[in-house]
Amino acid sequence: MTLSLNTEKLLQHPKALCNMLRRLAVEAGDHTLQYYDESGSQSEQKEDGSPVTIADREAEEIILKGLADMVPDIPVVGEESIAAGIIPDLNGHDWFFLVDPVDGTREFIRGSPDFTVNIALIHKGVPVIGVVYAPVTGELYAGHGAGTAIRWLADSNKEKPIQVRDMPPKGLTVIISRSLKYQDRMDAFLTDFKVAKAQRRGSSLKICLIAAGKADLYPRFGLTSEWDTAAGDAVLRAAGGSIVTLQGDVLTYGHAAQKFLNPEFVASSGFWPPIPGA
Repeated sequence: MTLSLNTEKLLQHPKALCNMLRRLAVEAGDHTLQYYDESGSQSEQKEDGSPVTIADREAEEIILKGLADMVPDIPVVGEESIAAGIIPDLNGHDWFFLVDPVDGTREFIRGSPDFTVNIALIHKGVPVIGVVYAPVTGELYAGHGAGTAIRWLADSNKEKPIQVRDMPPKGLTVIISRSLKYQDRMDAFLTDFKVAKAQRRGSSLKICLIAAGKADLYPRFGLTSEWDTAAGDAVLRAAGGSIVTLQGDVLTYGHAAQKFLNPEFVASSGFWPPIPGA
């Protein structure tokens, strides 16, 4: 599909577009805080059994409107839109957005700060811009290409560059999902590694902690959706890390035929899968 001149111009300036997406993520994220309660929030159940709140829906509405104003000719795959049966046709589109208005809805419901707003721009299956914003802590991660990853804090309005760290000699810090569903598989997988510490965290913050050099490995078993990972993936790539499947293939996006579901994967600072013979 031919893009408008305005859209083409923005795509040629990824830093500017990333800054616009950052502002949009903050706007949507801060909106969710009016529904956030540390004692827990009310929710409904979607057809797939996952929870949804009014914060999810209203935050996505803000993001969809913002993206339509910026680049109206780039389609958007949003979690709540998909749940409502609104599935854009990506055929002929090299570019599209993946949006999760509240990544970690269960965390949001239970009053945990571990939820984020995720916005990612995808080009030919590759996440090229990603923004992850945690509204409670005012912490934002973003990246728009190799060497551009940053962490920004609302309190100070300052940002600093981030990058993955080298493998610590004392052992890895492993990030683990809060669910214990696949604990046996996790334990078996980690027997191949020297682990110094394990942390249980929620949402895309798991991936961003690796990008910021605060953790090293995040194995994920079970199903996730593309909007859960795309923004964090873009940040991690920009910081020098990667997300690959258990078979060692780089994660790609836009698989509508698979209902935008990811295969199981491992996010790391770039050392996994190990190089044969190393």
